Amino acid sequence: MELLSFIWMGKPLWIWAVFIILIFGLMVFDLGVLHRKQKEIKISESLWLSLFYVTMGLTYGAWIWFYMGETSASEYLTGYLVEKTLSLDNIFVMSLIFNYFGIAQKYQHRVLFWGILGVVLLRGLMIALGATLIERFEWVTFIFAGFLIVTGIKMLVVQNSEPELASNPILRWMQRHLRITPKLHGEKFFLRLETSSSSKKQLWLTPLFLALILIELADIVFAVDSIPAIFTITQDPYIVYTSNIFAVLGLRALYFALAAIIHRFHYLKYSLAIVLIFIGSKPFLTWWLGVEKFPASISLIITIALILSGILVSLLKTHSSIDGKK
Repeated sequence: MELLSFIWMGKPLWIWAVFIILIFGLMVFDLGVLHRKQKEIKISESLWLSLFYVTMGLTYGAWIWFYMGETSASEYLTGYLVEKTLSLDNIFVMSLIFNYFGIAQKYQHRVLFWGILGVVLLRGLMIALGATLIERFEWVTFIFAGFLIVTGIKMLVVQNSEPELASNPILRWMQRHLRITPKLHGEKFFLRLETSSSSKKQLWLTPLFLALILIELADIVFAVDSIPAIFTITQDPYIVYTSNIFAVLGLRALYFALAAIIHRFHYLKYSLAIVLIFIGSKPFLTWWLGVEKFPASISLIITIALILSGILVSLLKTHSSIDGKK
């Protein structure tokens, strides 16, 4: 019992254990029960599963409200919304990767499952590092904030072009230095094959594994935006990690519903850019005003309003363009 009461990164060890058990329980239920067999996921199933994960994330936010108070819950929900919105760009990149390798939809869920598992572990390490830096050097928060402001401005003024996977240096390195099968072998990431130079079977990678590696690397790139964003919202490592993981946990379910229509949310990028600028400006604003902290509830309201406005404008604009083509 004393071990469970041990304080780790500002919270009792038992509260971390409850969260980790819950997350891995959800993932085992998803892969081991709902998707034990490889199959194509219909849009209706994807939407219901996405709704389930959103409900779980919001329910956990309600528990945080009960256990830690209104401020922590507002910070959790703000971080959850920002990360969920940033994840939409990740869906676009996933779609490009799957199309490039010609991966059938029934095998995509397995790649996304292991990809999300990697996210849970990698983001834990990155968040622990960020928390340690902020604890030792408080001015790091201003560096994170400045980075968010610059990122938001770039999103407003720079037109992003579609990435060329064929010229990706990491992919090209793997293709030159690793044994990779020319085609998929079902759901397998690895297999042993005989080569013409040797009768002994050697380990080969399949394109499915290359897709997994690229998805993990893409998430690291996106985490460079999302982790500074949430550390600017709150410096509580528990709130940072739980909101981040719950937001990405349902990402693979959301992918199957949104991959085909993600282009309709074009204007969401601009509202998200304004959200990042707003979040980045908060530490400077509180320092200038001489107050301890920007009200978490006001921050949540502003974030929700900006994201909803981006979604609404995107749907209205794309609906108008569709009507114009008819």
